[in-house]
Amino acid sequence: MATANNKTTILINQELSIQISLNGLSFCILQPDTNTICYLKHFAFNQKQTPFQVLDDLKKIFKTTEALQTNFSTIHVTYINDLSTLVPKPLFKEDAIADYLKFNSKILQSDFIAHDILEINDSVNVYVPYMNINNYLYERFGTFAYKHFSTILLEEILQTEKHAQDEKMYVHVLTNHFEIIVTNKGKLTLYNTFTFTTKEDFIYYILFTAEQLQLNPETITLVLLGDIFAEDELYNMVYKYIRHIQFGKPNTNYLLEVEQQTIHSNYILKHSF
Repeated sequence: MATANNKTTILINQELSIQISLNGLSFCILQPDTNTICYLKHFAFNQKQTPFQVLDDLKKIFKTTEALQTNFSTIHVTYINDLSTLVPKPLFKEDAIADYLKFNSKILQSDFIAHDILEINDSVNVYVPYMNINNYLYERFGTFAYKHFSTILLEEILQTEKHAQDEKMYVHVLTNHFEIIVTNKGKLTLYNTFTFTTKEDFIYYILFTAEQLQLNPETITLVLLGDIFAEDELYNMVYKYIRHIQFGKPNTNYLLEVEQQTIHSNYILKHSF
């Protein structure tokens, strides 16, 4: 999804990716000439915010962060929320777009609803972006593109599994929620998102999903992505119940001038360019 205006600015050859959620903001700067990520920083909120509070924080961060005070050649925005649903492309009708969301998400009549096309599995991701933030970025930068984070997550996992001949469960972890993606011989079997507060919640949803899909914890391969690390409490809990666990790798080859926690962290940011 994209928007544009007629601004004329002097651009430098750097791309900015902004990851927006009600729990925090993340920024990543790519230098395409050298294929290098030269800036990556997260700003976590103490508590879940409203979209209006997030916009206030976004403005403050732009005002006080020197690396962000420039004109970028390209802007990428990724929205992280649970206001999304997948629709098979042959069944998608744009004039019924609100109907796809209202059965599993609480939306307002005033919400703007967008959609991304996932060519890799012939589906449409219908979601709610935060238009107050879009409007601000439009005024500040001009042209920019935005997507729902699950679009990027699904595209990259399905690309990774494109030629696979087995069944896998992916778990992508972020603050207070995680996503489960199950593939079978490269095809999407399930995508769902879950909120959690404890490690017991975390393993419950994983095992419940496995049970519903008749996946054997002794044989299924579980691939971990995002904010989960070897020997932390989430990993240790999963390790008790799932025999075959591995960490995923990004489908990118960027050089990094910044520190990162692990190769599988910041998965969405790395694939947002």
